[in-house]
Amino acid sequence: MEVTSNDYRIKSVLGRLEMIIDNENNRIGNDPEFDLKVSNAQKSRCLYELTMLVRDTDPKELASAHVGQMHELKQKLVVNARRVEAHMEAVRAVADLLKNAEQEADGDGTYSEEQFRYCES
Repeated sequence: MEVTSNDYRIKSVLGRLEMIIDNENNRIGNDPEFDLKVSNAQKSRCLYELTMLVRDTDPKELASAHVGQMHELKQKLVVNARRVEAHMEAVRAVADLLKNAEQEADGDGTYSEEQFRYCES
């Protein structure tokens, strides 16, 4: 009975994880309302649950369906890592543009207090 219960729980967590990863892969970069932080927390929770369920299980006892699904998830996670990295690079680029624009706006041709003091000396 324990094996069946654990088997069902593994299947359930794998299904949730796959759904979260698919959702994240589809919405990253496409949906401005998408909350990456929330999605990442859900993904981390599923990965933690899966680790706890599988850690004491002999790999030979894992159902072949789970092994296949884990291989599919691994491929989706590779795509996910690339999309998250691209998203983070885009966020950094926008932040740098805003920072540079702010610095240029501050340098509007007038002297800063520090520059003014230097000239008075």
